[in-house]
Amino acid sequence: MAGTPRRSAAARLGSAVTTAAAVVVILGCAVWLLPTAFGLDRYVITGGSMSGTFEKGSIAFEERVPVDRLRVGDVITYQPPAGSGTSTLVTHRIVAIRSGEDGLKALRTKGDANDSEDPWRFSLTGSSQPVVRFTVPYAGWAFIWLADRQLRMLIIGVPAALVALVALRDLVRALRRPRASGPAEAAIPAQVARRPLEHETTA
Repeated sequence: MAGTPRRSAAARLGSAVTTAAAVVVILGCAVWLLPTAFGLDRYVITGGSMSGTFEKGSIAFEERVPVDRLRVGDVITYQPPAGSGTSTLVTHRIVAIRSGEDGLKALRTKGDANDSEDPWRFSLTGSSQPVVRFTVPYAGWAFIWLADRQLRMLIIGVPAALVALVALRDLVRALRRPRASGPAEAAIPAQVARRPLEHETTA
């Protein structure tokens, strides 16, 4: 019986790339989703203002705490006030807390890697605020890359195209392969009867 044909190098490469991509996606989803079961928020760090404490590409996991429990030294993620010139969320350390004229606490923050404090003060109007509890380095890069449409198409499209090409090649080879003939009829050995000698004599 003929053995099973070995898979080609391209087929093995396509399978390996697909498996690796699936593992990365599963791990990324686990890192991203599982902490929500423990009541944690998560944010991808996309800047370097906290470098030295945690780097760009990290995922920060944060616990919501009552605003009145915030202390100097806490690292929080918040939206800077209107007119600050910053329209994205910021993850910085609280360096000062003062009582404002409206009775709300006025906060001042600073990035650990920055030379000066942020040029704004702000108050938190909500009842709770996310505070960084721990970070996972590098894990956020997958989400940063996937946020770029062209890079997302490259990361997802190239392995998919490779697998499709390998499958198409194998299909073409299968269609071109000649069909195996049926089992050959078993050869029937000729049976020759031994005829006695007509003039057989004995000694």
